[in-house]
Amino acid sequence: MTDRLIPLDSVLNLRDFGGYPTADGRRIVRGRLYRSAHHGRATPTDLEALAALELSVIVDLRRAHERQREPSRRPAGFNAQVIDNDIGDDADDPWLAFMRDWDLSVEPLQGYLADYYRQAPFEPRHVDLYARYFHALGQTDGAVLIHCAAGKDRTGLLAALTHHLLGVSREDLVSDYLLTNTALDFERRLPQMTRDLSDHAGRELSAAATRAAMGVDAAYLDTAIAAIEAAHGDLDGYLHDVLGVAPALKDRVRARLLV
Repeated sequence: MTDRLIPLDSVLNLRDFGGYPTADGRRIVRGRLYRSAHHGRATPTDLEALAALELSVIVDLRRAHERQREPSRRPAGFNAQVIDNDIGDDADDPWLAFMRDWDLSVEPLQGYLADYYRQAPFEPRHVDLYARYFHALGQTDGAVLIHCAAGKDRTGLLAALTHHLLGVSREDLVSDYLLTNTALDFERRLPQMTRDLSDHAGRELSAAATRAAMGVDAAYLDTAIAAIEAAHGDLDGYLHDVLGVAPALKDRVRARLLV
Protein backbone atom coordinates (compact mmCIF):
# COMPACT_ATOMS: atom_id res chain seq x y z
CA MET A 1 0.00 0.00 0.00
CA THR A 2 2.74 2.49 0.88
CA ASP A 3 4.20 2.30 -2.63
CA ARG A 4 1.38 4.60 -3.74
CA LEU A 5 2.49 7.40 -1.38
CA ILE A 6 4.34 10.37 -2.90
CA PRO A 7 6.19 12.17 -0.08
CA LEU A 8 6.70 15.88 -0.70
CA ASP A 9 8.11 18.70 1.42
CA SER A 10 4.93 20.63 2.21
CA VAL A 11 2.07 19.05 0.26
CA LEU A 12 0.71 16.39 2.59
CA ASN A 13 -1.12 13.13 1.93
CA LEU A 14 -0.30 12.95 -1.79
CA ARG A 15 -0.90 9.52 -3.25
CA ASP A 16 -2.07 7.57 -6.26
CA PHE A 17 -5.43 5.98 -5.51
CA GLY A 18 -5.47 3.87 -8.65
CA GLY A 19 -4.08 0.39 -9.05
CA TYR A 20 -6.79 -1.52 -7.18
CA PRO A 21 -8.38 -4.66 -8.66
CA THR A 22 -12.07 -4.49 -9.54
CA ALA A 23 -14.96 -6.95 -9.37
CA ASP A 24 -14.89 -7.63 -13.12
CA GLY A 25 -11.28 -8.81 -13.04
CA ARG A 26 -9.75 -5.59 -14.30
CA ARG A 27 -7.63 -3.02 -12.46
CA ILE A 28 -7.60 0.77 -12.14
CA VAL A 29 -4.69 2.23 -14.08
CA ARG A 30 -1.96 3.92 -12.07
CA GLY A 31 -0.94 7.51 -12.70
CA ARG A 32 -4.44 8.80 -13.44
CA LEU A 33 -6.09 9.29 -10.03
CA TYR A 34 -4.38 11.29 -7.29
CA ARG A 35 -5.49 12.70 -3.94
CA SER A 36 -3.76 15.05 -1.52
CA ALA A 37 -4.03 17.84 1.02
CA HIS A 38 -3.97 21.46 -0.17
CA HIS A 39 -1.10 22.94 -2.21
CA GLY A 40 -0.89 26.33 -0.51
CA ARG A 41 2.56 25.70 0.99
CA ALA A 42 4.09 23.81 -1.93
CA THR A 43 7.85 24.32 -2.21
CA PRO A 44 9.61 24.67 -5.57
CA THR A 45 10.54 20.99 -5.32
CA ASP A 46 6.91 20.12 -4.61
CA LEU A 47 5.80 22.11 -7.64
CA GLU A 48 8.22 20.21 -9.84
CA ALA A 49 6.80 16.93 -8.55
CA LEU A 50 3.23 18.11 -9.15
CA ALA A 51 4.13 19.20 -12.68
CA ALA A 52 5.52 15.72 -13.33
CA LEU A 53 2.07 14.23 -12.63
CA GLU A 54 0.82 15.96 -15.82
CA LEU A 55 -2.54 16.80 -14.29
CA SER A 56 -5.41 17.74 -16.57
CA VAL A 57 -7.98 18.39 -13.80
CA ILE A 58 -7.69 19.49 -10.17
CA VAL A 59 -10.75 19.40 -7.92
CA ASP A 60 -10.34 21.76 -4.95
CA LEU A 61 -12.99 20.76 -2.42
CA ARG A 62 -12.21 23.58 0.00
CA ARG A 63 -14.51 26.44 0.88
CA ALA A 64 -13.74 29.90 -0.52
CA HIS A 65 -12.26 31.20 2.72
CA GLU A 66 -9.97 28.15 2.89
CA ARG A 67 -8.74 28.85 -0.63
CA GLN A 68 -8.20 32.50 0.25
CA ARG A 69 -6.30 31.63 3.44
CA GLU A 70 -4.02 29.12 1.68
CA PRO A 71 -4.06 29.96 -2.06
CA SER A 72 -2.89 27.05 -4.20
CA ARG A 73 0.59 27.35 -5.61
CA ARG A 74 0.94 26.18 -9.22
CA PRO A 75 3.84 24.92 -11.31
CA ALA A 76 5.16 27.02 -14.19
CA GLY A 77 3.04 26.52 -17.28
CA PHE A 78 0.09 25.20 -15.27
CA ASN A 79 -2.96 24.77 -17.52
CA ALA A 80 -5.12 22.15 -15.83
CA GLN A 81 -8.86 22.68 -15.36
CA VAL A 82 -9.65 23.65 -11.76
CA ILE A 83 -13.04 22.69 -10.32
CA ASP A 84 -14.16 24.58 -7.20
CA ASN A 85 -17.16 26.57 -5.95
CA ASP A 86 -18.30 29.14 -3.39
CA ILE A 87 -21.64 27.54 -2.53
CA GLY A 88 -22.69 28.05 1.08
CA ASP A 89 -19.76 30.27 2.04
CA ASP A 90 -21.90 32.93 3.67
CA ALA A 91 -21.96 30.87 6.88
CA ASP A 92 -19.26 30.18 9.46
CA ASP A 93 -17.05 27.19 8.73
CA PRO A 94 -18.51 24.44 10.96
CA TRP A 95 -15.06 22.88 11.53
CA LEU A 96 -13.59 26.14 12.80
CA ALA A 97 -16.68 26.74 14.92
CA PHE A 98 -16.30 23.29 16.45
CA MET A 99 -12.57 23.80 17.08
CA ARG A 100 -13.20 27.05 18.95
CA ASP A 101 -15.61 25.32 21.36
CA TRP A 102 -13.99 21.87 21.53
CA ASP A 103 -12.98 20.70 25.03
CA LEU A 104 -10.20 18.59 23.39
CA SER A 105 -11.66 15.27 24.51
CA VAL A 106 -12.21 12.47 22.01
CA GLU A 107 -15.95 11.88 22.45
CA PRO A 108 -17.26 15.24 21.17
CA LEU A 109 -14.80 15.09 18.25
CA GLN A 110 -16.10 11.66 17.28
CA GLY A 111 -19.66 12.93 17.55
CA TYR A 112 -18.90 15.97 15.41
CA LEU A 113 -17.20 13.89 12.72
CA ALA A 114 -19.97 11.28 12.70
CA ASP A 115 -22.52 14.06 12.14
CA TYR A 116 -20.29 15.60 9.47
CA TYR A 117 -19.97 12.37 7.52
CA ARG A 118 -23.70 11.73 7.84
CA GLN A 119 -24.49 15.08 6.20
CA ALA A 120 -21.52 15.56 3.85
CA PRO A 121 -22.81 13.50 0.89
CA PHE A 122 -25.88 15.75 0.67
CA GLU A 123 -24.30 19.18 1.19
CA PRO A 124 -25.12 21.27 -1.92
CA ARG A 125 -21.49 22.38 -2.32
CA HIS A 126 -20.26 18.78 -2.22
CA VAL A 127 -22.98 17.59 -4.59
CA ASP A 128 -21.93 20.22 -7.11
CA LEU A 129 -18.21 19.47 -6.82
CA TYR A 130 -18.60 15.70 -6.81
CA ALA A 131 -20.92 15.76 -9.82
CA ARG A 132 -18.56 17.99 -11.82
CA TYR A 133 -15.67 15.72 -10.89
CA PHE A 134 -17.36 12.58 -12.19
CA HIS A 135 -18.31 14.33 -15.41
CA ALA A 136 -14.68 15.46 -15.79
CA LEU A 137 -13.55 11.85 -15.31
CA GLY A 138 -15.75 10.90 -18.24
CA GLN A 139 -14.24 13.56 -20.49
CA THR A 140 -10.51 13.66 -19.81
CA ASP A 141 -7.83 11.15 -20.66
CA GLY A 142 -5.33 12.93 -18.41
CA ALA A 143 -4.58 12.63 -14.71
CA VAL A 144 -7.00 14.03 -12.13
CA LEU A 145 -6.19 15.16 -8.58
CA ILE A 146 -8.73 15.74 -5.82
CA HIS A 147 -7.92 17.56 -2.60
CA CYS A 148 -9.39 19.49 0.29
CA ALA A 149 -7.46 20.95 3.24
CA ALA A 150 -5.98 17.81 4.82
CA GLY A 151 -7.05 15.43 2.05
CA LYS A 152 -8.85 13.11 4.43
CA ASP A 153 -12.61 13.74 4.85
CA ARG A 154 -14.11 15.45 1.80
CA THR A 155 -11.39 13.91 -0.34
CA GLY A 156 -11.70 10.53 1.36
CA LEU A 157 -15.42 10.31 0.68
CA LEU A 158 -14.98 11.27 -2.99
CA ALA A 159 -12.18 8.73 -3.44
CA ALA A 160 -14.38 6.05 -1.89
CA LEU A 161 -17.24 6.88 -4.27
CA THR A 162 -14.80 6.70 -7.18
CA HIS A 163 -13.58 3.30 -6.05
CA HIS A 164 -17.14 2.04 -5.74
CA LEU A 165 -18.07 3.24 -9.22
CA LEU A 166 -15.02 1.45 -10.63
CA GLY A 167 -15.84 -1.81 -8.84
CA VAL A 168 -13.23 -1.80 -6.06
CA SER A 169 -14.06 -4.06 -3.11
CA ARG A 170 -15.29 -2.51 0.14
CA GLU A 171 -12.17 -3.85 1.87
CA ASP A 172 -9.81 -2.09 -0.53
CA LEU A 173 -11.96 1.03 -0.56
CA VAL A 174 -11.70 1.31 3.23
CA SER A 175 -7.99 0.44 3.23
CA ASP A 176 -7.29 3.31 0.86
CA TYR A 177 -9.30 5.65 3.06
CA LEU A 178 -7.34 4.57 6.15
CA LEU A 179 -4.02 5.07 4.37
CA THR A 180 -4.33 8.73 5.36
CA ASN A 181 -3.18 7.71 8.84
CA THR A 182 0.14 6.64 7.29
CA ALA A 183 0.37 9.28 4.57
CA LEU A 184 0.07 12.21 6.98
CA ASP A 185 3.37 11.12 8.56
CA PHE A 186 2.45 12.07 12.12
CA GLU A 187 5.89 11.27 13.51
CA ARG A 188 7.49 14.01 11.41
CA ARG A 189 4.66 16.48 10.93
CA LEU A 190 2.81 16.43 14.25
CA PRO A 191 4.41 19.65 15.62
CA GLN A 192 3.35 21.70 12.57
CA MET A 193 -0.12 20.13 12.56
CA THR A 194 -0.49 21.00 16.24
CA ARG A 195 0.51 24.60 15.61
CA ASP A 196 -1.97 24.91 12.75
CA LEU A 197 -4.87 23.41 14.70
CA SER A 198 -4.00 25.48 17.76
CA ASP A 199 -4.26 28.61 15.62
CA HIS A 200 -7.73 27.49 14.49
CA ALA A 201 -8.84 26.64 18.02
CA GLY A 202 -7.38 29.76 19.59
CA ARG A 203 -5.56 27.71 22.23
CA GLU A 204 -2.81 25.12 22.50
CA LEU A 205 -3.78 21.58 21.50
CA SER A 206 -2.13 18.47 22.84
CA ALA A 207 -0.43 16.03 20.50
CA ALA A 208 -3.16 13.50 21.28
CA ALA A 209 -5.89 15.96 20.32
CA THR A 210 -4.11 16.72 17.06
CA ARG A 211 -3.80 13.04 16.19
CA ALA A 212 -7.50 12.51 16.88
CA ALA A 213 -8.51 15.52 14.79
CA MET A 214 -6.25 14.76 11.83
CA GLY A 215 -6.64 10.99 11.65
CA VAL A 216 -9.40 8.97 10.03
CA ASP A 217 -11.44 6.03 11.29
CA ALA A 218 -13.37 3.50 9.23
CA ALA A 219 -16.44 4.22 11.36
CA TYR A 220 -16.66 7.71 9.84
CA LEU A 221 -16.73 6.43 6.28
CA ASP A 222 -19.19 3.71 7.31
CA THR A 223 -21.46 6.46 8.67
CA ALA A 224 -21.47 8.31 5.34
CA ILE A 225 -22.18 5.13 3.37
CA ALA A 226 -24.98 4.14 5.75
CA ALA A 227 -26.58 7.59 5.34
CA ILE A 228 -26.39 7.29 1.56
CA GLU A 229 -27.88 3.81 1.60
CA ALA A 230 -30.69 4.92 3.91
CA ALA A 231 -31.62 7.75 1.56
CA HIS A 232 -31.01 6.12 -1.84
CA GLY A 233 -30.92 2.36 -1.33
CA ASP A 234 -27.27 1.98 -2.30
CA LEU A 235 -24.26 3.92 -3.54
CA ASP A 236 -25.24 3.40 -7.17
CA GLY A 237 -28.59 5.05 -6.50
CA TYR A 238 -26.85 8.04 -4.93
CA LEU A 239 -24.38 8.34 -7.80
CA HIS A 240 -27.23 8.29 -10.31
CA ASP A 241 -29.93 10.27 -8.51
CA VAL A 242 -27.83 12.90 -6.71
CA LEU A 243 -24.63 13.22 -8.71
CA GLY A 244 -26.10 12.54 -12.16
CA VAL A 245 -23.81 9.62 -12.96
CA ALA A 246 -25.98 8.00 -15.63
CA PRO A 247 -25.06 4.56 -17.04
CA ALA A 248 -23.42 6.11 -20.10
CA LEU A 249 -21.17 8.30 -17.95
CA LYS A 250 -20.30 5.37 -15.68
CA ASP A 251 -19.31 3.35 -18.76
CA ARG A 252 -17.12 6.19 -20.07
CA VAL A 253 -15.33 6.56 -16.73
CA ARG A 254 -14.73 2.82 -16.47
CA ALA A 255 -13.49 2.65 -20.07
CA ARG A 256 -10.97 5.41 -19.37
CA LEU A 257 -9.68 4.12 -16.04
CA LEU A 258 -9.82 0.31 -16.11
CA VAL A 259 -7.45 -2.08 -17.86
